[in-house]
Amino acid sequence: MNLSKGKKERICRERKHYEIIKTKLEELLKSKFNNFHLEITANKVFTEKLKAEISPHGNRDIVFHFLKKTAPDITGFIKREHSTDFIVVEVKNEKIGIDDIYQVRKYAELFNAKYSFLISTKEIPIEIKRLSKVVYMLLSGGYGYERATLVYFDTQKSDFIEWFEKNPFQE
Repeated sequence: MNLSKGKKERICRERKHYEIIKTKLEELLKSKFNNFHLEITANKVFTEKLKAEISPHGNRDIVFHFLKKTAPDITGFIKREHSTDFIVVEVKNEKIGIDDIYQVRKYAELFNAKYSFLISTKEIPIEIKRLSKVVYMLLSGGYGYERATLVYFDTQKSDFIEWFEKNPFQE
């Protein structure tokens, strides 16, 4: 696949944030759950541990056929007593745009992810917040999963600063 120089540079700038964002998400999950797993999947490689959580019933594992060309930056799951809740994360080193929202929704649908996050190193644009109030389905999940969550990650503070509409792990 031929990528433009600009796109390669953008991807490279994003990749440097994957590990710290994954670590910060793990810290958050540790405070709420006993059994969870996150991995960086931007390279389109999924561990056997992650693949094993996709139910072969109903041929749900077909999703990996579609993830050979594009994949969430970070993928994982929360293991509960009788179920598994998937997590997909897309990281952007730029202002969030509408195409980014549809990208994370695509991953959420493929994994039937309960939690989907679009995390940017830039503040969440007010226009996107307003649009989500007018086009309610913009951040909508679907049957079985939550609305997509937009997150501002401050690289200077190495922490999550804003969750829109809310942090789904806080009560």
